[in-house]
Amino acid sequence: MSNWSEKIPLYHQIIDKALFKALSLLLGFYNTAMVMWDPNSYADRVGGFNAVIAPLMIWAICASMIFGIGFKPRYWLWQIIFSPYISMTILGYLTVIQFIN
Repeated sequence: MSNWSEKIPLYHQIIDKALFKALSLLLGFYNTAMVMWDPNSYADRVGGFNAVIAPLMIWAICASMIFGIGFKPRYWLWQIIFSPYISMTILGYLTVIQFIN
């Protein structure tokens, strides 16, 4: 299993750049600010807080902060759970859907 801990960072090397880290932080801070500023309006624009959207949003914000500050988990499972690919996709979707609605 330790072999996984060496393989997963190779997939993250592609996105492990300062620009993507800054984008990750900005997406996380933006969505956090929108939730804190007016939660009802934010919920209306993203389709409501339900059992799927709310936990995914909270997880994606946490994962984006972890990636954005440069923290790199050692254990392979945490590397997958806090993957920037997944978190930035979710936050990107939530950000775009706000402007569409």
